Formats: sequence, structure tokens, C-alpha cells
Amino acid sequence: MANLKSIRKRIGSVKNTQKITRAMKLVAAARLRRAQQNILELRPYALKTLDVLSSVAARAADDETPHPLLLVRAPKRVMMVVLTSDRGLAGAFNTNICRAAYLRWKELEAEGAEVCFTVIGRKGRDYLRRRDADIRHDFTGIFENLSVEKAGEIARVIIHEYVGDQTADEEHAKEPTLDACFLVYNEFKSAISQEVVVEPLLPIVPRDLAEDEIGDFIYEPNKVALLDKLLPMYCEVEVYRALLESVASEHGARMTAMDAATGNASTMIQKLTLEYNRARQAAITTELMEIIGGAEALKG
Repeated sequence: MANLKSIRKRIGSVKNTQKITRAMKLVAAARLRRAQQNILELRPYALKTLDVLSSVAARAADDETPHPLLLVRAPKRVMMVVLTSDRGLAGAFNTNICRAAYLRWKELEAEGAEVCFTVIGRKGRDYLRRRDADIRHDFTGIFENLSVEKAGEIARVIIHEYVGDQTADEEHAKEPTLDACFLVYNEFKSAISQEVVVEPLLPIVPRDLAEDEIGDFIYEPNKVALLDKLLPMYCEVEVYRALLESVASEHGARMTAMDAATGNASTMIQKLTLEYNRARQAAITTELMEIIGGAEALKG
């Protein structure tokens, strides 16, 4: 029969763990509300930015050389931007992202592409390092104080690799080192539902617009200058949107995982309490039998 003291210690340990998981659930729920509000506010802005640059790109397509960020090349050198969290205890949040990134990585290699990575979050970095991936850029601590400026910094690094440095003289000009770039992240659906998304970031593909959607505008100073501003801005907005989606998904996944852990702790406490009561009853019965047996021996 199990020792009563060890069962009491296990019950106390599970109760302490339950307090932690309940507190983590409440914290994740509070942060989820803010993250959900942020992503819902940004999504219309990102869509409208795409509409505007699509309109400008459509009117510039016939009379201008394609902008470098719109130029489609054979995907021989591909970068994958993998967004995970810096911390665990979020259920299958990080596992699903890492698995999707790994599968897409191997698919691209099978097609003859050279794949490198930009990782955002410690979990993805550690996962890819263990598999000897080519990690070109590593951003950790981004989610501690997420901002548009940090997203812009990441986007500018990627754009520089895709475009190269054509502003220098011919001798020092740097050729592009990327032909395509993909974002891999969890898209927020609801507190209990997140969907892993692998979507292209570069080259930027404008939305197909009908003739009446394009409109007839006068551009100042010109369409090329406008695209030079809009395209990098859209890239930064997309990176920021993916970061916000990932943050909201992480808090949703952690809240769900901690809720399940709290429920499992309650079930375990009930089972251990029942086991404790049975062990105590058995101990009492044994003592009674010993007393009765001793009394009978004295009578004999």
C-alpha cells in the first residue's frame, strides 16, 4: 500500500502546480485580448495597402521597368522567415510551426533550391540549429516589446538581401542573394484555433484588379517614386502583421494549454485523494485487526 506521507506530498505538489497553471491561463487571457485587438485593427490596413500598391503597379506595368521587389526570378535561393515564440508551455504552437517549416524546407531542396532561414524566436532557432540549417539572421527578444520599428528592421534586412545594393558604383555593387522569401507563422483564428501559414513575402505579388478598380490618377512625383515608398512599406506591414498574428496565436495556444493543464490537475487531485483515503482506511483496518488479534490472544 502506498505511503500516506508520499501521497500527501504529491497532492500538495499537484495543487501548487495547479495554482501556477491557473495564473498562467489568466495572464495569457489578458494578453490575448490586447493582441487580438491589435491584429484585428491592423488587418484592414494591410489589405488596403495592398490595394493601393496594386493600383499603382497596374498603371506602372506598361510603361516602366518592373520594380525590384516586383521582379519574379526562378526560386534558386530561398529564405524562410520562421516565427516561433521565445518561451514554451504553449501546447503544440511551436511544434506545428517547426514541423511545417521543416517540411517546406525539404520540399524546396528537392526542387533544387538553396534554403536559408531568418528565425524569430528561440524555439525555432534551437529546432533548426539541431538540424544544421543555414540560419542567416537570428532575432530573439522581439516579442518582449513588439513594435513597428522592430518589424521594419527585420523587413529591411530581408529586402536588402532580395534587392542587393545597386546604389554603389559598378565595382562595389552587391548582387541579390535571394530569389524568393516565405513567411512561416501561426495565423490567429480564435483563442482555440490557430492555422499554420506558409505564404510568400517576396517578390510582392499585386492583387489583380478590374479596370474600374484601377482608377485614373495623377501621381506626384511619379509612379516609380510612389512604388519605391509603397513596396517596402507593404513588406514592413506584412512582417508586422505576421508578428502580431504569431503573438495572438501564442497567447491563445498558451491559454488553452494552461486551461487543459488546470483541468488535468483537478482530475489528478481527485484520484490522489481517493488513493489517499483508501490507503488510510486500509491502515486503520490493519490497526484494528492487530488490536483485535492481540485481545484474542490475551483471552486465550
